[in-house]
Amino acid sequence: MAITNATDQNFTQETSDGLVLADFWAPWCGPCKMIAPVLEELDQDMGEKVKIVKVDVDENQETAGKFGVMSIPTLLVIKDGEVVDKAVGFQPKEALAELLNKHA
Repeated sequence: MAITNATDQNFTQETSDGLVLADFWAPWCGPCKMIAPVLEELDQDMGEKVKIVKVDVDENQETAGKFGVMSIPTLLVIKDGEVVDKAVGFQPKEALAELLNKHA
């Protein structure tokens, strides 16, 4: 499954079904740039189990505010529309896979 971009308008729809990893990021954020290739690898490894969506916090402040995102990258694990876990800051692939597998 490809990584998709979510907006204030479609975030609920994009995250309402199954296991989703939502990456709150911004283009100017160094750690966000570092985690992007990690998410690509994760998508290749776990794409059938988890959907990855990216939310640009500069363009989608309403959604970022709703989830209390203060630092980026913030990664929310969402299962069937409910936030079940969270990680803040750069995370290695193994840590993210472990986080997701807890809820798969």
